[in-house]
Amino acid sequence: MNANADFRRPAASAIALGVTLGLAAACWAAAAGLMHGMDMGTATSPGPPGFFALTWTTMMAAMMLPGAAPAVARHVRKTGGPRAALPFAGGYLAVWALAGVVPYAVDRPHGSAVAGVVVIAAGVYELTPVKRHFRARCRDDSSPGSGSGLRFGLYCAGSTVGLMAMLVALGVMSLLWMSVVAVLASAQKLLPARSVVDVPLALAIVGLGLVIVVEPALVPGLMPPGM
Repeated sequence: MNANADFRRPAASAIALGVTLGLAAACWAAAAGLMHGMDMGTATSPGPPGFFALTWTTMMAAMMLPGAAPAVARHVRKTGGPRAALPFAGGYLAVWALAGVVPYAVDRPHGSAVAGVVVIAAGVYELTPVKRHFRARCRDDSSPGSGSGLRFGLYCAGSTVGLMAMLVALGVMSLLWMSVVAVLASAQKLLPARSVVDVPLALAIVGLGLVIVVEPALVPGLMPPGM
């Protein structure tokens, strides 16, 4: 019986991995439909609360599930049952869904200077010990206390808070910036920290912020049409 259980665990983790990635792909398609015509760059309005909550949650599932899929699969393998995937992934996504309260409360149409300052701050955050701490915990779902999706989500949110602030500042309904942040967030979940990569990336983000402050017209999609 134990042999059968050991045999089923890899299959269950592979199924969990596939389902998680499939759900992320479906959410990308749904997010594209919900966000169609909503991107106005720095002039984007969050819209009604219900619409924003639905769009934000869909966006977070699309962006954050791919990088967390291996953690979901490992959790299933460790616990021995595919049913463990749902509470783990659900707790993880709950953190990101609740995080939407902050951008909805503070994000309003703003100028390029504000966007640039936020992007610069996001780049600086990438170089801090706080970022390194949360990124290490987000990569290691076996660390003490991270066995729940909720705790794991909190670690990953702490790691990605700068990138998410950048997304909100540049245009929360932008598929372009959503894709950029999703790629960076997933890479940081899956790859070890290396200063030879991480420092130039942080400096590039700071540089982007400086360009936005000095010459925002050089950044595509930043300013609303007609400006």
